[in-house]
Amino acid sequence: MVQSITQKDADRLLAKAWSRKCDAKKGDSGRVLVIGGSMRYTGCLALAGIAALRAGCDWVTIAAPERAAYAVSCLSADLVCEPLEGTDFHEHHWKRLCELIEKHDVFLIGNGMSEMTKGLIAALVYAYPSKKKVIDAHGLHAVRLQQVRHAILTPHRGEYAALLKNSKLTEKTTGKVIGDNVLLKKGPIDEIMMKGKVLQNKNGNPGMAKAGTGDVLAGLCAGFLAQGLSLFDAACLATYINGLSGDVLKEKKGYSYIASDMHEEIRRIMSK
Repeated sequence: MVQSITQKDADRLLAKAWSRKCDAKKGDSGRVLVIGGSMRYTGCLALAGIAALRAGCDWVTIAAPERAAYAVSCLSADLVCEPLEGTDFHEHHWKRLCELIEKHDVFLIGNGMSEMTKGLIAALVYAYPSKKKVIDAHGLHAVRLQQVRHAILTPHRGEYAALLKNSKLTEKTTGKVIGDNVLLKKGPIDEIMMKGKVLQNKNGNPGMAKAGTGDVLAGLCAGFLAQGLSLFDAACLATYINGLSGDVLKEKKGYSYIASDMHEEIRRIMSK
């Protein structure tokens, strides 16, 4: 029988992530880079970036096309924004994106990106096999699982189908090529999979099937990963906290809660 993540598991992992030295300086507890956004989508970057900060990491940079980056700056003073010239990502951004990736402990890629960026996403992911990363949203349409290393991949049902198709895999053959990655399959019951191990997360509710909750989850994954948790532990803790925040909000607001409400609820849950 597949085991489920428990509150005891979450407490243990959070204590590990939040371990701090008395003389800690900015950056010791992790720097996250979020690469994403487009003319159409900006809010997802703020949702993911603030969630990474709420997870406890020290620093989050948003690298986005300039219009999206300026919009995120208006949404949060806590996020450092790197505006990239133009209305979308282009090959001439490669050098600057590589410089940013090298300065951060973890990068999250895919949120809010357009169809035309698939080649750039794949190239960046494959160029940094040893760098810890989170691949979400459009990034899951761009990569082949066999060519990805040290990543948490966070697909919902449709994104999982796209990832399998792109990788020329079936659900039965996925486990054979998962390698050192972690697959976080979002659904009514979330599944966190690594080679030889699967855990389920059974909290959460149908109200989470709305825009933005997945961006919050991806940001939590990146934030915990940047603080030194393993890929599997970061994914498990993020999934549990994300689902629990949704359950608490449902009790408070019914199904009227929105993804941005989760940030404050996450803070309350983890400060108890």
